[in-house]
Amino acid sequence: MFRPLLIAALIASPVPAFAQTQAAADQQAETGQPPKRVRSVTLTGDQKCPQSTADEVVVCGRDDEPFRIPKGLRDDQPIAAQNQSWVNRAAVADRVGRTAAGLPDTCSPVGSGGQTGCALTWNRDYAAQRRADRAAERAVPGGEE
Repeated sequence: MFRPLLIAALIASPVPAFAQTQAAADQQAETGQPPKRVRSVTLTGDQKCPQSTADEVVVCGRDDEPFRIPKGLRDDQPIAAQNQSWVNRAAVADRVGRTAAGLPDTCSPVGSGGQTGCALTWNRDYAAQRRADRAAERAVPGGEE
């Protein structure tokens, strides 16, 4: 008894949505012309999307970061130790402890495996130097000649 009633309700539910899309298709078919203008609008804050007309379609999108800080003014310096999370502090303590113990991949003169990490250390230092050089070039507006 319940099953036929449920099937009838499921079949009847999409009918209103179909009727709405059919009405829009009928209106388009009556004019026979596509919209003359498509306008793209970027909304910020509490702005509302303008209404479309018969001759114009309005496509709206939101700008999530309207007051974003320009890249030139952002602070790219390392975060001070007292302002870092305990996870970062523990990672630094682990790295210092590994170097002091001469464990593998540490580039330490102490211990049997300390020499294996020297190439890694040199590569990290080179990459850090390049990042610092790029940051210095960006800090000078227009570059010095």
